[in-house]
Amino acid sequence: MNVLKFVKRHWQLYTLILPGVTAVFIFHYLPIYGVQIAFRDLRPSRGFFGSEWVGFAHFIRFFSFPDFWRIIGNTLFISLYELATFPLAIILALMINEVNSRKYKRLVQMVSYAPHFISTVVLCSIVILFTSFENGLFNNFRVIIGLPRMHFITIPEYFRSIYVWSGVWQHVGWRTIIYLAAISTISSELIEAAKIDGAGRLRTITSVIIPSILPTIITLLILNTGSVLSVGFEKIFLLQNPLNLGTSRVISTYVYEIGIMGGQFSYSSAIGLFNNVINVLVILLVNYVAKKATSVGLW
Repeated sequence: MNVLKFVKRHWQLYTLILPGVTAVFIFHYLPIYGVQIAFRDLRPSRGFFGSEWVGFAHFIRFFSFPDFWRIIGNTLFISLYELATFPLAIILALMINEVNSRKYKRLVQMVSYAPHFISTVVLCSIVILFTSFENGLFNNFRVIIGLPRMHFITIPEYFRSIYVWSGVWQHVGWRTIIYLAAISTISSELIEAAKIDGAGRLRTITSVIIPSILPTIITLLILNTGSVLSVGFEKIFLLQNPLNLGTSRVISTYVYEIGIMGGQFSYSSAIGLFNNVINVLVILLVNYVAKKATSVGLW
């Protein structure tokens, strides 16, 4: 009864959030009924409920797929490689915060933010041009220092680094915005007190600034680990070629191959469901560990 009174009293606020809640319900909750596709042999002519129920057959098929461990390994390796670059945005934010010149700080922020607004297609085109065998920037530099040219984009061992570090260049500046916002909320009196006590810049960063923004760091880390098996499709697909498939074939591209190109909707849905379940379990585990270690978590 108290809840109804509260809603009635603040109905204007609930009216404001109604469009957002409605959109989330329609586009994120209603489609959940389609999860049953993963347990059926879907025939579009029969519909969801008319298609034959096959249980876990599609999951067993995926687990027994000869390239199953290679696909999982590639996805995990790239995800963990990306996760290893997580501290770079924090370091850049701390460095920008220490800059005294406002003009220089704005210049650094503009230069580091700008690549974020480049589309994935353009970014991949730049990467391919830079790694070109004939006139690529990297190969031209190798020739200058006396090294032979290389087909960078076709070498499987180089694909992961090209993918991850091009992403770092594109997004690291943008990701610093959240940390700079968190740093800006730190009381200046707290920092001044640390300086009065004799703390230098490095000690102030390690003893005052980092502990103050730790909740933000942990929250973003948990969210990043929640997508450990969700390597993006678009960029992988654009940089992929037959010669680097050994390390570039991940879950998302395999789902595209058998789902969109092969028309095996139930099988691809089962793989997607498996992917999501693993991601949810990982985020629950990381949140639990973070909560126990630092008392900071998503819930």
